Amino acid sequence: MNQDFLGTAAPRYADPVLLLEIGMGVALLVGAILARMRRFRAHAACQSAVVLLNLVIILLVMVPSFRERVSPSIPLKLGKPYYAVATAHAPLGIIVECAGLYILLATGTRLLPERIRITRYKL
Repeated sequence: MNQDFLGTAAPRYADPVLLLEIGMGVALLVGAILARMRRFRAHAACQSAVVLLNLVIILLVMVPSFRERVSPSIPLKLGKPYYAVATAHAPLGIIVECAGLYILLATGTRLLPERIRITRYKL
């Protein structure tokens, strides 16, 4: 491991990915503001871009990192915070990303059968 520009001992790619994830969090907040302003197309574009970019990061960075650094040590090292947090983060992240993908498909496309699409946005 090499020290990166944020001064951590994480791999070189970790700091840019962290900054990108923070930027994506800000973009999600901007998307929520766009929805409150009733600018629904801009909201949909913003949120969809973040969900899809996050999927790419998950597949290219997070899954390989988890498989290399965490999963070989499960369950032996689950008592250590690094392994416990990463192991809890993985299923929660999968659930959240799948929910985002479902919402994207169920509201923005006709790929899903009509009976499982979202048509009422407010209860």
